[in-house]
This record gives sequence, C-alpha cells and structure tokens, in this order.
Amino acid sequence: MTEREDLLVGEFPILPKQERAQQKRNALLASGRSLFIEKGYEQTTAKEIAAHAGVATGTFYRYFSDKRQLLMSLLEDKIDELLPPEPNWTTGNPELLLASLLEAHMKRLNGMGLHRVLPELLYKDSELAEVLGEARKKIHSRILTGLKRAYDSGLTWRDLDLDKVAWSIMVLAESGNTKIGQHCKKEDFLELAKVICRIVFPPDVLKKLLIESKE
Repeated sequence: MTEREDLLVGEFPILPKQERAQQKRNALLASGRSLFIEKGYEQTTAKEIAAHAGVATGTFYRYFSDKRQLLMSLLEDKIDELLPPEPNWTTGNPELLLASLLEAHMKRLNGMGLHRVLPELLYKDSELAEVLGEARKKIHSRILTGLKRAYDSGLTWRDLDLDKVAWSIMVLAESGNTKIGQHCKKEDFLELAKVICRIVFPPDVLKKLLIESKE
C-alpha cells in the first residue's frame, strides 16, 4: 500500500489479533462489498452492513470508523487493478494481445465488483479522486513508454502526438469496458482492440504485423 493510499484508509479504531475477532472483521468487509455492489454506496448504512454480517452495529464501529473506511479498506492495494492494462505494441499480434488484456481486465473488474461504486464517489470524495488520478498518470506513463518504443521502431503513424494518444487509449479502454459490462464476449474486446490499433498503426504496418504473427 502506498503512503497516499495509507492516508486514504486512515487509522483503524482497532486491528484484531485474535482469530475470532479477525473473522468478524472479515465478515464485515465481505458484507460491505456485497451491499455496496448491490445497493450502492450512499444507500448502504453501517447498520445494514453489520446486520448482513450477523454482528451488532457496535461491532462495526469497533473495527471501522465509518463505511467509507471500510470501502477504502476494500480498495487498498487494488487501485491499479481498476485501471486499463498496458499494451505491448512491438511483439506478436497487437489486436489479439490487446483484446486478451482488455478481456482479462474486465474479468478482474467484474470479480472485484467495486468499480461500479466509484462513479458515485469520485465527485464527492476528493482524496479518492486524487489517488485514482495519480494512479491513472502512472498507467498513462507506461502506455506512453510503450508507444514511444513502437514509434522508435517505425511502427506507428509518424505524426502522432503520443501523449494524447496514450490518454485516448485509456479513455477508449475505460469507456469500452463500461459499455461491454458483465456480459462480455471475446468479439467485443477484439473490436475495441481493432479500433485502438487503427489509431496507433498505419494500415500497411498493421497488416505486416498481423501476417508476421501467423508465421
């Protein structure tokens, strides 16, 4: 967990050491995750989380200051997993590789489920927005580095503003995942990957890469 994420979570009232107490805390975390996904953040209360976990409301406040701290506990160390993956442009079939990355990322998001809660929070929670913003900058930097390698290898359009293209790829990946949602098909990810690859590669270069990947 980064220093920034540590500040985001804050200091817990108590961190249990005994196994039974740890089980209660874990039950609260599981209940919070389930209710946040089902009802949304604002519509979920600490009392409901406690009841769903089969403990008293007082037990909730023994382990968490409020429902926000519980949610941040669920998100800690997972911020990067909420963001688009970093493509590899210089080896293999770029369309299939990117489609595979996007599909794996969507499955990871659906497994967590908490990405559905974030839009509700970002306009109200400036600290969370700042942490996610910093994480997005890191992913952008990695995508940009990959694009520069492809550019230096003569693979991309020569007049691209690589910085803007990197941000565009992130936006397309994020919005595409939102549109595809839970009922995703491999074809959907491949179509999204094709759109992104056509932004990066001239047709002749892309055709050459696709042919070489089959040899």
